[in-house]
Amino acid sequence: MTMSRTRTATALTAVALAATVLSACSSADQNAADASTTAGHGAHSASSSAPSSAVNAAYNDTDVNFATMMYPHHAQAVDMANLVDGKDASADVVALAAEIKGAQQPEMDAFTRLLASWGKPAPKPTMDHAMDGMMTDAQMDRLKSLRGTDFDREWLTMMIQHHRGAISMADTELASGVNAETRQIATDIKSGQQAEIDRMQKLLG
Repeated sequence: MTMSRTRTATALTAVALAATVLSACSSADQNAADASTTAGHGAHSASSSAPSSAVNAAYNDTDVNFATMMYPHHAQAVDMANLVDGKDASADVVALAAEIKGAQQPEMDAFTRLLASWGKPAPKPTMDHAMDGMMTDAQMDRLKSLRGTDFDREWLTMMIQHHRGAISMADTELASGVNAETRQIATDIKSGQQAEIDRMQKLLG
């Protein structure tokens, strides 16, 4: 009788132990599955975000040339805008000059940042005057010598030419560039400077 009870107790203990082991294994398997699922979601998220970053960081020679060349082009436009002070310029010309500086200086800052991120040399504030729309030293000296209405007309005429050059450079970027930010700047230049050209042509009459 005692031996029977002992065998029964031993059997019950074995069953209980087996159940505990199975439960532990089940929990471990579930935890592993959950961890695997969580890891899978993380990998998918990282994988899906990587291409976007790669696209935004991509650039080619056209992007580099655009940033490098447009910087001094913008710098000359800002110089021309600064000449308006003390020239008895009309209110319309003064307003346009302020808008040009407000739009182009941030773009110059963006070009500097982009070139640095690509490991390229910092842009120079001056460049070959043969670039599209760039004024020669002689043209700039003549503009500095004028005042009042004469200054207004010469400034507007030169700035229209300068803007057209910038639009031509933007067209090249949009045709061949791949960097998202430089392409957006090119788009902004086209729309913004064409609108300013239209205003300047009306002021010239």
